[in-house]
Amino acid sequence: MQSQDVAPRPAPGSVTDRVVDVEQAEAALVEHYPRLVRLAYLVLPPGPGRGRRVLTAHALVQRALPRGRAAAPVIPAQAQAGARDGDPGYAYVRLQVVRTALEAGAPLGLRAWPRRAQLPPLLPQVLGLRLFPRSGGADELALDQRLSALSGPARAVYVLRGLEKLPDGDVRKVLGEAGVEDIDGALREADRVPAQFALLDSPEFDPCSLQARPTDLMRRRRHTRAALAAAAALAVCGALVALPGDGWGPDGAAAPLYARNPAAEAALDPGRLLRVSPVAWKTSARTDFSVWPARGALVRDTALLRRALAVWARPGGTVRVSATPDTPSGGPFGPPQLLYAGDVGTARVVILYDGLRIARYAEPKDGTAGAALDFARVDGAAGAEAAAIVLDRADGNVRWLTAPWVTRAGERDLSKPGAGVMDLTLTDGITSPLASPATRSGTCTGWNVLQITDASGTHLLTDLGELVPARLTSGRPGAPAEATGAEALRTWAPYACSLADVRGQGVRTVNAWSYARQPLPDGSGSAEWVCTRAETWRGDGTRVLAQFRTPGGLSGAAVAKAGDVPGCGPRDPHVLAGVLWKSEGGNWYLLAAGDQRTRSVRATGGVSGSAPGNLLTLRAEKGAKADLKGTLADGRSINGLN
Repeated sequence: MQSQDVAPRPAPGSVTDRVVDVEQAEAALVEHYPRLVRLAYLVLPPGPGRGRRVLTAHALVQRALPRGRAAAPVIPAQAQAGARDGDPGYAYVRLQVVRTALEAGAPLGLRAWPRRAQLPPLLPQVLGLRLFPRSGGADELALDQRLSALSGPARAVYVLRGLEKLPDGDVRKVLGEAGVEDIDGALREADRVPAQFALLDSPEFDPCSLQARPTDLMRRRRHTRAALAAAAALAVCGALVALPGDGWGPDGAAAPLYARNPAAEAALDPGRLLRVSPVAWKTSARTDFSVWPARGALVRDTALLRRALAVWARPGGTVRVSATPDTPSGGPFGPPQLLYAGDVGTARVVILYDGLRIARYAEPKDGTAGAALDFARVDGAAGAEAAAIVLDRADGNVRWLTAPWVTRAGERDLSKPGAGVMDLTLTDGITSPLASPATRSGTCTGWNVLQITDASGTHLLTDLGELVPARLTSGRPGAPAEATGAEALRTWAPYACSLADVRGQGVRTVNAWSYARQPLPDGSGSAEWVCTRAETWRGDGTRVLAQFRTPGGLSGAAVAKAGDVPGCGPRDPHVLAGVLWKSEGGNWYLLAAGDQRTRSVRATGGVSGSAPGNLLTLRAEKGAKADLKGTLADGRSINGLN
């Protein structure tokens, strides 16, 4: 293995050598550390598992520094590029990362000493936790599977093209410096994978933004007990050597050393899965997940169900596990209920319910390694809250598995209340694909939601990037109505894109309440005040937004935000917020509004004044800040949202 304190010598005319000292290389490594670790993570083979791959990527980058001054091979085309590619320190460190990542993926030989990159990293080390990047979507999973099928040099070609934006000529030079022999073969092999380079910037491949989960606690406990038992046995055997006779007698009525747990065994037996009658929901007083029947073509595939249960109880290193906040991801407490098992797109999907959580297991149909396990908390769900589960995400679309009592499904743009509803087909409870805003980035131009109809009426559900959708309502807290009426749709329309603020937070319901209208001081009409409150499945983590919209505004502006407060909710249906607003004439005003039960509003600080009623308008200076306080009809005080 080549020592890292001496840089490789380039072939004549291939690269330009520049002298790099350790300080320059360290500066480049620190500045571009997240990118270098992502590069190493993508080039490394996926076999050892995501957790081991994360630690190895960090170790390779941290060992990439020279021990003194070294020659840095810089591709001439890069010398005129931006600060990163034109930096010889970065070029040196990147080359070291590519070389060692390729060495780490090389098979171990019987006659040669293993190279340093092929050994488990000494540092960094994490004990008692599994660290892995956040899960992406179906596109990222498919790309990861395609890259895992490539050789190490071909993966390096794909990553250097997509992540480093290098042309093929420069890729050849980097691979040549890294010691790759069949460069042409690596280029041809990489060409077989579609050029989805934008996905390389996904959190799926970011080893610096990690999720933490405990290691297999039961296995760890068993190993500890086994080590203690082995030590005790060794001590006893040593003592028995000196004892006369036959030593210990029979164990009598003692249980085996590793007694089995009947409840744990039952939870992993596919034959004991709970299966509800297809007509149970018609006569039951409940409308929740407990009366969903088992659907799908693979509900009798015992091998698939056994794999799903085993992965739920003991997810391996290649399994991508995700869960909504504060949702336990441990194994089921007893035999769970089977909701679905079937082929969906390129995967086999199993959906299970244990009374507290929905668990979705997915494995590739082509037999490649890797699986996904997702959890969502759904305790207390009923009616519209238990009406749909995400079955599949692909190409920005989502397909839903709906409750058996859902008779109709449709797609509508929440930001366009007059656009109407586009019907979705329902086949055995599965909808046709719906364009989902859950993973959309950039400027929000619309927000598609799922509209369902059942015997109780029509409901709106929105995908927030989790297994179960959030229910949308409208009206005064404590007595909200479904957000499907004409007035409710008009209330929601300007604020639909604000739902992006609560994606991935385990949200159960979101209510929008138009609590005040305020005449503008320049006579241009009246502004609308709306507060939206997102409730979570876990109870805490609520998010409240106060939003303000002037006449003619296509969307509202969030002027105040608060978390874990009772305001704008059923326990405290009151709200007060303010905004510094500039009129068309160039004058600045402090505008504040409370709900209809506010009897007076007062401002202190950078702007001072008060007014009876629930509205306050004061002249102000640009950049002024004020504290708001209101008095309710019962004499209680209310503070303004910040």
